Amino acid sequence: ISQAVVQYVAHHIGYEHVIDSLIEEIWRILQQRPIQVSDVRKMITQIAICRADPQADLGGAGRGADRLISSLYGPTRACSEDPGTVVYEQRLESMDAQALQNEATGFARAMHDTGLVSPYHATFVRFILDDQDALLTEALGLSSTGRDCLLCYRELVCTLIREGVYPETAQGLYGMALMLERGILYQPPVAPALWRQARLSLCPDARERLQLAYGYHPQPGAWLVQGVLNMLGQPLGVGQGNNPTCQSARALSMWAYNDPDYLLQMVAWAARDNEIIMHFEGKPVSSAHSRGGVASEVTLDLDPVSLVVVPHLDRIYAEMGRMVGGREGDPHRWVNPEFHGWSAGRGFAINVDVATGKLDDLEGFIRHFYASYHPYYNGNQPLIHPQPAGVAVTDSAARFIGWHAITILRVALDPEGLMRVYFFNPNNDSGQNWGDEVRVSTAGCGERFGESSLPFEQFTSRLYIFHYDPLERGEPADVGDDELQRVVESVHRSWGEDRVPAEALQAQPPLTQ
Repeated sequence: ISQAVVQYVAHHIGYEHVIDSLIEEIWRILQQRPIQVSDVRKMITQIAICRADPQADLGGAGRGADRLISSLYGPTRACSEDPGTVVYEQRLESMDAQALQNEATGFARAMHDTGLVSPYHATFVRFILDDQDALLTEALGLSSTGRDCLLCYRELVCTLIREGVYPETAQGLYGMALMLERGILYQPPVAPALWRQARLSLCPDARERLQLAYGYHPQPGAWLVQGVLNMLGQPLGVGQGNNPTCQSARALSMWAYNDPDYLLQMVAWAARDNEIIMHFEGKPVSSAHSRGGVASEVTLDLDPVSLVVVPHLDRIYAEMGRMVGGREGDPHRWVNPEFHGWSAGRGFAINVDVATGKLDDLEGFIRHFYASYHPYYNGNQPLIHPQPAGVAVTDSAARFIGWHAITILRVALDPEGLMRVYFFNPNNDSGQNWGDEVRVSTAGCGERFGESSLPFEQFTSRLYIFHYDPLERGEPADVGDDELQRVVESVHRSWGEDRVPAEALQAQPPLTQ
């Protein structure tokens, strides 16, 4: 709907009047480094077409578009006029060593500056792949960490590029670079699992979904390799698309972030066998025998890994929910740890009574969260493993929209000395206004690529579920009465407005003007 509105406005009043806002929006999205950048590419292409149209009078608008357009269509001197990949490859054949070096450096700079990869970049890397290790390091923009990892696993890296990086799947180079920088190939299971991925035979269902989403060239296996590279390199770039599958997107992100070989196993099962089997309290749960998932149909606006794996995870998640249907309390208590893995805390806290929907022991919940996660109250213990949590999402008027699955990544002081919660939000664009002055930040407050953040107090006011280790639970935090009251009042002004129990309303002192 929002895309249709933008197109309507642009069509009726002209791109020259919206282009500056569009450029600003593109940069805001790119700061979050999403895996899926097809919509961004379309917007940049539209801007390029508009600028090339002699009938479009842009005046002083669109000046910031040069870096965006050049990152896709002319990141280096030899392809600056967008000659096409065939002509560009012919030019490469006549270049000397210094010219090739300049090309490699230019590609790396453009890629890391924007998070976008030009098709010319893929053409260049395939050209120099066989015997130019130094140029490959430069073209990927690697630090000493990434370079060492590349040299240790050179044959695997070259195989993955041959199998998965073409002009159409060039975005995989960014994932490859970030994956090497993470150093996860040094984990013993990861390299063998990637060898399996490079040679994986896809089942008809996986092949069909990839072809429907991305077309027939290159072959579906290349798209999946590109998707794996991007997910391992950008574990916080996963989006759920237009699907109510935040739980599945969160699980993929957590595994890519924390347990990459487990993610690769899930991809192999889904893509090769068309079935994933997980266990719930010792009982096998099969995606092939589930009665259906949360989403009636998973749409195709997803990255390649999500496209193949999420339909299976969604059915398993729903099946686990059905298995605890008769239990008292919130099903997430049992489903989340079994679904996400051993690192999810078995302790569970919720501030809503499931039967009535009313708030339940809100102050105790807040104190417990501070004691578990706030460094000033938990003995300055950093978060070790990302933890699943649930937030009550509100709109810009602080009205309740719905429950949403996120991942708490870390709690730390921001550059201004304010304690913030940094979290992963799978909802495609994390820069949201939740009302009552609660604006989710994605850049400028110490965020790493893909992270969202809020001041600890504001985050707590939107939190309704969190997990913790029951063996490490501290005493309820001695939170100051003023801070505690601010959080409680923020809940009451927003998503908890209609959820305050009658006895709590009676106990509240009258408001003073």
